[in-house]
Amino acid sequence: QVQLVESGGGKVQAGGSLRLSCTSSESTFSSVVIGWYRQAPGKQRELVALIGINNSTNYGDSVKGRFTISRDDAKNTVYLQMESLKPEDTAVYYCCQKRIGPDYWGQGTQVTVSA
Repeated sequence: QVQLVESGGGKVQAGGSLRLSCTSSESTFSSVVIGWYRQAPGKQRELVALIGINNSTNYGDSVKGRFTISRDDAKNTVYLQMESLKPEDTAVYYCCQKRIGPDYWGQGTQVTVSA
């Protein structure tokens, strides 16, 4: 069973920045696709960003131009740099390792943006 551990969440004022990290126990980390998703209270979980094995990226419309996903395969870690944060970015952020079959999920990290 692969373990994903997120860190870096917290409270920040609107306009501020945070960087989330997701570290995987996957032995072949460089060959997996990793995504960040978020879920706000009363809302469905939504895609924030994905990064592929060739560093190809995909972003949700609401974060394009403000968030950047990157990976360091030597550290088995994916990062989500979040800039110009808005109150509507408040959510629990989850790291997800895509796979054939059920995806692996982290426990989530809370991000709270105050106005």
